[in-house]
Amino acid sequence: MSNIEPLCVGDDCEVLLNFTLSLTDGTVVDATEENQPMRLRIGDGSLIEGLEKSLYGMKAGDHQCLSIGPRDAFGFPDDTNLHEMPRAEFSEDIELQVGLIIGFSTPAGDDVPGTIKDLKDDIVLVDFNHPLAGREIIFDVEVLSVKRVDS
Repeated sequence: MSNIEPLCVGDDCEVLLNFTLSLTDGTVVDATEENQPMRLRIGDGSLIEGLEKSLYGMKAGDHQCLSIGPRDAFGFPDDTNLHEMPRAEFSEDIELQVGLIIGFSTPAGDDVPGTIKDLKDDIVLVDFNHPLAGREIIFDVEVLSVKRVDS
């Protein structure tokens, strides 16, 4: 019998895991594929901080299902992220409708999603908040392995 304690998830760890991220109504918004777990290094930005922090202290073989509120998940909606845009700025190939999520490029070259919130004659109201902002999420995660990595 070994007296070696299993390694817990913490700083300077690489973690292999399976997860499902869903809304409280059961709608799955993200998940690992069968036989294709996610490998991440704690702090690398692969997971938002609230999800990553929920892994701390888990060991290989551990499983947990957590309800995570907006504060620790994708934040709360911010009205300053609502922008009116001229309809002419959208390609005629796109059938604009409320709820449609479109990718936009920022002046810095980053890609960000925007959700169509309202359509008026020549104006489109676009919400640049994260699509899950303000939502409680369910994070169902199983840790497959944990290993220490050098900083």
